[in-house]
Amino acid sequence: MLLSIQHVSLPIEDPLLKFLIELIIILCIPLLLNKIKVPHLLGLIIAGAVIGPNGFNVLARDSSVVVTGTTGLLYIMFLAGLEIDMGDFKKNKWKSITFSLYTFIVPFVLGLIGGYYVLHFSLLTTVLFASLFSSHTLIVYPMVSKLGIAKKLAVNITVGGTMITDVLSLVVLAVVVGMSQGEVGTSFWVKLSLSMVVFALIVLLVFPIIARWFFKNVEDKISQYIFVIVMIYLAALLAELAGIEAIIGAFFAGLALNRLIPHTSSLMNRVEFVGNAIFIPFFLISVGMLIDFNAFIQSWETLGVAAVMLVASIGGKYAAAVFTKKTFGFTDDEGRLIFGMSAASAAATLASVMVGYNIILSESETGEPIRLLNEHVLNGSILLILISCTISSFVSMASAQRIADADKEETVAGAGDEDENILLAVNHEHTVEKMVNLGLLIKNQTNKDKLFALNVINEDKSESSAKNAERLLSAAVNMAAAADVTLNPITRHDNDVIAGINNVVKEQNITDLIIGLEEEKGFSSSFIYNLYNGYLHNKQINVIIYHAVQPIATIKKYAVLIPANAEHEPGFFHSLLRVWNIGKNSGAKMNFYANEKTVAILKSIAKKASIEAVFNTVTSWQEAQNAASSLEEDEGLVLLMADRGMHSYFPQMQKVPEILNKNLSNNNYILIYPFSKIDNTETEKRAVSNLDDFADIGKIIGKIFK
Repeated sequence: MLLSIQHVSLPIEDPLLKFLIELIIILCIPLLLNKIKVPHLLGLIIAGAVIGPNGFNVLARDSSVVVTGTTGLLYIMFLAGLEIDMGDFKKNKWKSITFSLYTFIVPFVLGLIGGYYVLHFSLLTTVLFASLFSSHTLIVYPMVSKLGIAKKLAVNITVGGTMITDVLSLVVLAVVVGMSQGEVGTSFWVKLSLSMVVFALIVLLVFPIIARWFFKNVEDKISQYIFVIVMIYLAALLAELAGIEAIIGAFFAGLALNRLIPHTSSLMNRVEFVGNAIFIPFFLISVGMLIDFNAFIQSWETLGVAAVMLVASIGGKYAAAVFTKKTFGFTDDEGRLIFGMSAASAAATLASVMVGYNIILSESETGEPIRLLNEHVLNGSILLILISCTISSFVSMASAQRIADADKEETVAGAGDEDENILLAVNHEHTVEKMVNLGLLIKNQTNKDKLFALNVINEDKSESSAKNAERLLSAAVNMAAAADVTLNPITRHDNDVIAGINNVVKEQNITDLIIGLEEEKGFSSSFIYNLYNGYLHNKQINVIIYHAVQPIATIKKYAVLIPANAEHEPGFFHSLLRVWNIGKNSGAKMNFYANEKTVAILKSIAKKASIEAVFNTVTSWQEAQNAASSLEEDEGLVLLMADRGMHSYFPQMQKVPEILNKNLSNNNYILIYPFSKIDNTETEKRAVSNLDDFADIGKIIGKIFK
């Protein structure tokens, strides 16, 4: 082994040394370029060109590089589909379609003019040549997402438009290839259409069923991650079988698993971490290895073709972004972000070029092959990839950073997040993970270190022990850490469990207390006694009771019941924010049941913070209860309780525990008791009472639901 390393020849063949070199590049490039404010993805592409076969030939672009690079490309598209806000996407689907038409048609027309009238290509070659510029690759998406603006409307419609433009451009590729081989006819169109429909139905309908079953029955975290990778590759393979590119399959896989991998979960953190650390950098290096600078020095014709390609692609994307900005009234930074994200051409462009280059139409008199796309287009596409990725990186990061900074300034100015400290009262091993997952789901996005887990050691009654407390709290800390959240463990010795919890609530300024019900017991008589005579006596915090029979990420739909006049409770909006976060972070559909006045408030909130929701107006509490009693499998209940204590607005609410035990023992349910009293020092962000003026309610909505 030592001798083989001492007598190294280029390109390097030793797998250990090859992998080490690539890892050193992935480690060092971002560290160096971050200091000079240059996007590191550009550095990885250039590094690939330097060490690649057209550079110093240190590494060959062999099968190992292609496999990891392909995985990275699929990962980018999968993450785009996984992180897209489905509520916003459905709400703004027509905007995405409009953008996709702009960004497909404008570059396509410029490509037609350049290919036919400037470069004098044949009509068939011109059409394929023009389609190269209509697609784009979301190469900067991971960095934009890292800045916390992935849910911005401009980002949302760009991601949605990417799916449409890539599909359209790859359909053009399939048609042109078919025509070049004389295969286009009625049967061709029927076969292509049916295969695409079958592919979409399998991925979007069957994949979620399989994934929901898997996540409900397999708790091992490593197996869950491997399952996600299997779904990505399986969808990519099905896409290829359907006659479209694998990247479309990966994007559809992201859409299929979107609702099953909450954005705040540990699984999402693992998916993003591995992709951003390993697979995506390998893809960027593999793209760089394609760059051949000698081709531009040796041939002026290649430079001419490359110039036409750059004008059609970059100019077309810029014009499309301007049209989109004007059409929907985006800010200058949002318009630049749309241009930056859509400017990069890599995946679909490269795929189309390679397919066109490998199709030989005939031979010249000298025996040279006449290709559908010649070598000048191939080399020009490599230059297009380098320059478009460079422009995309600089423009996207500059505009995205300004948008993120503006959001931070708005938050600091007081228009953003609530103060929150969430306490998990952990006492049973099998409820710990469920409670941590709920805490991660309901918390605000910026809350990274204000989660607490408490175990009260009652030595007199031997209800717990120091060793048991350490085990439970350690498990909770590790689960939160997997989602990149710091959970603060608290062990307390007290003669009374309820007194211990209430003391910690005061000491840590807790805003929300989460208590988990044992799956088998539900609301036992002793728990009901402790609830009304203990936990609810502290009227300055939200008390959340959680009963879980399955992972919260596998719930498809919630029925949310809100009693009449609930908006007059001081803690109503604070509690509603928790409900909203469940819908936003899990992607579950929220079916609200409330009276007309409350529904009007809910609809106003939905305009400020969109989730996938249906608002049902009910005239009696019995109607709402009927909706809850009809829950099916994989559906859950969220119930906002009325005024605390045994003297509630609705005497029927005293019967809620009994009804839940009887009818919903096999369903997840969450009971939220809003706080009903505040200190004079509390800000109005946490409370609102006696608001008869709808304008005042609007102000509160604007402050809480950012």
